[in-house]
Amino acid sequence: MHIVDFTTNTSKWSLVFHKVSQTSVLVWAGTLFGTLRKPKLARLIVSFGDIEINRQDISLEQWRRPFSRLSQRFYDSRVISNLEAGRTYKVDFYQRLEGHEHEGKNQWQLLRSGTFCTLPAALPTNKNNAFTIALSSCFYEHRDCGQAARAYKALYERGAESVKPDIKFMVGDQVYLDIGLDSLSPLTNEVRQRVAEDYAKHWQALGSILTRGGAWMLPDDHEYWNDYPFYDSLLPTLFMLKINKIRNAWKSASRDGVLNVQQSSKVDTFEIGNDLSFCVADLRSYRSKTQFIDRQGFEKLCNWATGLSRPGVLVIPQILLTDKNKQERNLLSSKTQYSALIKALASSGHDIVVMSGDVHFGRIAQVRMGAHGGRLIEVVSSPMSNLTGLNSVASDKAKATPKQFPDPKSLLITNFEPQTIEYNKNFNVQTKKGFPLSAYWKERTREHFMTISFHKNTSSIGMSVQAWRIRQQSNDRLPVKDYKQAFTATLR
Repeated sequence: MHIVDFTTNTSKWSLVFHKVSQTSVLVWAGTLFGTLRKPKLARLIVSFGDIEINRQDISLEQWRRPFSRLSQRFYDSRVISNLEAGRTYKVDFYQRLEGHEHEGKNQWQLLRSGTFCTLPAALPTNKNNAFTIALSSCFYEHRDCGQAARAYKALYERGAESVKPDIKFMVGDQVYLDIGLDSLSPLTNEVRQRVAEDYAKHWQALGSILTRGGAWMLPDDHEYWNDYPFYDSLLPTLFMLKINKIRNAWKSASRDGVLNVQQSSKVDTFEIGNDLSFCVADLRSYRSKTQFIDRQGFEKLCNWATGLSRPGVLVIPQILLTDKNKQERNLLSSKTQYSALIKALASSGHDIVVMSGDVHFGRIAQVRMGAHGGRLIEVVSSPMSNLTGLNSVASDKAKATPKQFPDPKSLLITNFEPQTIEYNKNFNVQTKKGFPLSAYWKERTREHFMTISFHKNTSSIGMSVQAWRIRQQSNDRLPVKDYKQAFTATLR
């Protein structure tokens, strides 16, 4: 295999590692741009150190369309198995250059490289070598200028082992499909093209994040449209949703993005040995007027919660500790499921960490749940990149509400006593002032992502949380810590 090494712009190619386990990874390779040509032959090479351990060829007929009604853009996704737990692997994505076959040799061009780490068999016992998750949501590409990718790449490659991300949870609004006047197009093909182009430019900007570490992605409403699946919004840019053919085309293209590009599942669960249990649940795509997920998904979610024999981590796209929203629906809008979920989370008596985003602020809060002594610790990270211009009025800062959980002003649960929520302003991500008619009109939460690190103690799990400012660098060119001291907790 002869590799041609010459300068080329590979930024339009994507390489993403989805849903790693102790022994496997789902590799996504291809392009979301409509201007590149399908390679007749591409190749994925997986290496551990200098040793090649797996080689996968992608032939011309194996490329698939990420968006079913558009002929451009193509990808391949496949599971690489027989890996070992807790190891870091490198993946190189090549295409064979055409025109050299008659010379009896194949020349290959490197399109993209990346690394990922398989899940460990158990949590580390040394907090200085902790298992770390990066948490983020809400990425608007317009004024990011590569800063989110730069900050994440710096921490991943040069950060301390105690905070270097092993995997990442991207919990919603990775794209904003409903921003801009082009949403008013009356042509279904233009609607589909706009969805695909938004994904292309956002994935290009996120490229250095996507190629570093395994990812679980959850959609929130802007992967579809504001307050999806409902279309009674008064926002002018959403008026075309009143037309059935436009709404159906928009929904279809958006669903393609969620399923084929983000590779989002309804409910995923996995374990880190006997130490920590994870559940990643899409509480947006399957909503109706009465529920935030369908019956099948809700049953799996509740079975995970009631069956916990160790601390749990629940990853969702909207927060649990919230007031009822009069403008848009949130989880509290589905009172029957919300009540049943809270009871399920409290049933085991184990502590549960909820990781979420969406709300355009960063915050950590905690509260006791039910009579069995478990705590709910909610870690919220939003945004990675703020909205700009007129849309920047959607910015926010951390709130110390509701005062109790469940909030008795919004919901009463039989035989479930509301408890006072503990908010600590030291763990609210800081804000930055805005100016009218600038790119940012209102005071806004600083762009950030968080790291949540876990290690095993003798009879408990240690957790540490830090927020990282994306647009500020320290002297060593790492992202600046937002918290003076990391938030720490002991989970049981």
